[in-house]
Amino acid sequence: MVRIAVMGASGRMGQMLVQLVGESDLAVLGAAVERPGHGWVGQDLGVAAGGAALGLRVTDSVAQALEQSDAVIDFTAPGVSVALAEQAAAMGVAHVIGTTGFSDADLQAIARAAERGVIVRAGNMSLGVNLLVQLTAQVARALGMEYDIEIVEAHHRHKVDAPSGTALMLGEAAAEGRGQRLADVSERGRDGITGARQAGAIGFHAIRGGDIIGEHDVIFAGTGERITLRHVASDRSVFARGALRAAIWAQGQPPGEYSMAAVLGL
Repeated sequence: MVRIAVMGASGRMGQMLVQLVGESDLAVLGAAVERPGHGWVGQDLGVAAGGAALGLRVTDSVAQALEQSDAVIDFTAPGVSVALAEQAAAMGVAHVIGTTGFSDADLQAIARAAERGVIVRAGNMSLGVNLLVQLTAQVARALGMEYDIEIVEAHHRHKVDAPSGTALMLGEAAAEGRGQRLADVSERGRDGITGARQAGAIGFHAIRGGDIIGEHDVIFAGTGERITLRHVASDRSVFARGALRAAIWAQGQPPGEYSMAAVLGL
């Protein structure tokens, strides 16, 4: 049984992970972590969540949580994830990162930590999205530069980063399929007299509103026809299930930074 530590245990994703780990035949809950000063710290996790006692108290000590775990699942914030990557690597605990919004410096720090530890990082943990990433690369490769690529993503009003991590995954796949670097061709937001669309550009558009869980469209627009690849998430549990699968898969893997494509054998 793989012992799982859940970061941000009181959040929507944290509570979903706690439930899924509790239902799993392959994993058990090793620790539940919240930030110092949070109202759940020191309480029994089940009681704090409004249910029956689970016999596990919520802690604000990351070191203690890692000591009790084989893997840590982390949907928090970039600063927290970067610091946790180094700490988990030093303690030999696999780190599953579902956080998005990283800077280039953050990603470099995570890559350094992966030289010593096992890290699985993905902008989206769902099977469907990771299949969509593979399809996007294949279609971009087949269609080439004659088709313009636009990526449209929609999320709930509380999401703080844009484009979404999933949109960036799709953009990277499209650029790779066409032999480009996304940083060289990314076009984000248009306003006013912008001039004609740049040949070879990959456009991004972000919609924020209501309780939208996650919708992503990759549009290939050519002359006389348009192809759209689409993924719609209707339940957040798809992300939690993918993260738990990644935490179990990571056991025994050599140090390195892995994607969900590796976890899923894609």
